[in-house]
Amino acid sequence: MAKSDGCSYFRRSSLFWIVTVTVSLGFFTWTVFWPQDVPYGSLGPLGALAKHLVDYHYSVLYYGWYLTWVIHLFEALYALKVCSDKGIDNTSTRMLWFAQTFLYGIASLGLLLKYKPDGRPKRQ
Repeated sequence: MAKSDGCSYFRRSSLFWIVTVTVSLGFFTWTVFWPQDVPYGSLGPLGALAKHLVDYHYSVLYYGWYLTWVIHLFEALYALKVCSDKGIDNTSTRMLWFAQTFLYGIASLGLLLKYKPDGRPKRQ
């Protein structure tokens, strides 16, 4: 959804990225917090890799999960700055960019970075 008014520009990430990131982070969360419930044998090579990581590198998975969300938070905060720089002033639109970037990361931030506003001066 893109509006012609530059101060309220928002574009949703593609369905491909929404599904990919949701399934990936969901599986990551499942393996970190409920590793005993994951059907590793039914997942083929992905299950074997996940089982190996859970058995031998669990602390990396655990801290990596938190690092993933910290990175997404910083991307979302950066999205707010980019909104300001590009003249997107509408509060609800800025919150949409923040939420979408927090959930889907660079798949959302990339859309915002590609946006070229009309000739209005940048905000400082």
